[in-house]
Amino acid sequence: MTYTSTRDKSVRVTSSEAITRGISADGGLFVPTNIPRLSADDLLQLSSMDYKGRAKEILSLYLTDFTPDEISACVDGAYAPGKFASDKIAPLVTLSDGVDILELWKGPTCAFKDMALQLLPYLLAVSASKAAQGRRIVILVATSGDTGKAALEGFKDVPDTQIMVFYPNEGVSPMQKLQMATQEGANVAVCAINGNFDDAQNGVKAIFTDKAVAEKLAARNLMFSSANSINWGRLVPQIVYYVSAYCDLIQENKIKNGDKINIVVPTGNFGNILAAYYAGEMGVPLNRLVCASNQNRVLTDFISTGVYDRRRDFYTTMSPSMDILISSNLERLLFLLTGQNDTLVREWMTSLSKDGVYDAGAALLAKMNVLFAGGFCDEAGTSALIKQVFTEKGYLCDTHTAVAVDVYNRYRAETGDETYAVIASTASPFKFCASVLGALDQKAAEGLDEFGMVRALEKLTGQVCPPQLADLNTKKVRFTQCCEQDEMEEAVLQSIAEL
Repeated sequence: MTYTSTRDKSVRVTSSEAITRGISADGGLFVPTNIPRLSADDLLQLSSMDYKGRAKEILSLYLTDFTPDEISACVDGAYAPGKFASDKIAPLVTLSDGVDILELWKGPTCAFKDMALQLLPYLLAVSASKAAQGRRIVILVATSGDTGKAALEGFKDVPDTQIMVFYPNEGVSPMQKLQMATQEGANVAVCAINGNFDDAQNGVKAIFTDKAVAEKLAARNLMFSSANSINWGRLVPQIVYYVSAYCDLIQENKIKNGDKINIVVPTGNFGNILAAYYAGEMGVPLNRLVCASNQNRVLTDFISTGVYDRRRDFYTTMSPSMDILISSNLERLLFLLTGQNDTLVREWMTSLSKDGVYDAGAALLAKMNVLFAGGFCDEAGTSALIKQVFTEKGYLCDTHTAVAVDVYNRYRAETGDETYAVIASTASPFKFCASVLGALDQKAAEGLDEFGMVRALEKLTGQVCPPQLADLNTKKVRFTQCCEQDEMEEAVLQSIAEL
């Protein structure tokens, strides 16, 4: 298995090189040159395994320069007993007939990013031993909320690594901000920026591709890598949980092997739903992939028109992990749907950078719409859905999951499609207490601080806040720095000097 770049298909690297580098030197994203296949018999065999067993099998198909022992050690370390609140790692919960919730937030930071970011440090350690020539790794991360904390926790005190996370100062929930500001570890740094997630992401990409910065790092025996989903090492673990979900449906006699399913994903950067697409290309029988957006509906509009246009108002919403107008991982899908046409992808990405818009054309739109459907949910709809689902089903959604459930409900009503559906749930509702509590009772949050709202939400719903969130008020705040986008490079170099 080799990997190429979405902007230069002549590139050939190993999985270790792709994971270590994070992003191609040309600014493109690494993708496998071919997608391995799973037969119906393979899926049946995987269904008899636990999550770790499935992960080892699937990773071995993509990470062919890893030995079986290396893959086994990575998986066993990432999903060791006690790290996740469920023995199933990513359990399915029935919401209604023919609809399951895939809870991806049972890990140490209560967000779906843990599914990959507990594994990535192990993958990167092995990759660096093969491809980094003894250099230490500097991890740069832009986050819209959950990736930052999950990456910090995953890389905390990992030998020969340093990590720095940038987040939009006014664009994350109070709980998310506190999770990052109180992060422990001798090799970690956190900095807010005055701007939105796209500003943070663009700033990190610019630093990655700055040759002068790379030379400064090389002089100190350092190199950059990424823990964002632009890194293939972040994306490949996410493929696992969609394959695993299908296997669980078989195992629980909810579907028969070979039955198609729908997968519904709340997403802003397109990585989580792209992982589901890869699972489908591997052989998981898919009917539709439903892409759910919040009020920042750039992906919904693209799936509807084929025109990607970031020249629009940016909204700070109660589902901040989707407050994104530049969806980086969409580039990988474009590369695949165009038959690996790097020239077209390069032209579109240049147009997006310079003009803020590109038109992928009618042919690609038609190809995309065979599998993908899109929809969005505004703020009022998100709140209403949280209350409705808790009142009618007794299930408490976070704000992102609520967007997905609302979009799926409308998709099903409009199309009549009753194919068995799996809805990805991406975070604990206690990460967004003000919004969730306010949705259930508008007056319940009045006069309460963040942890007063935690207690109120527990009392109102009878559910218990995960201790890693409830105990944050006892943690010391370590990081208060805030900078402008054009100061991010200086902040990185200063952090490297201090750590």
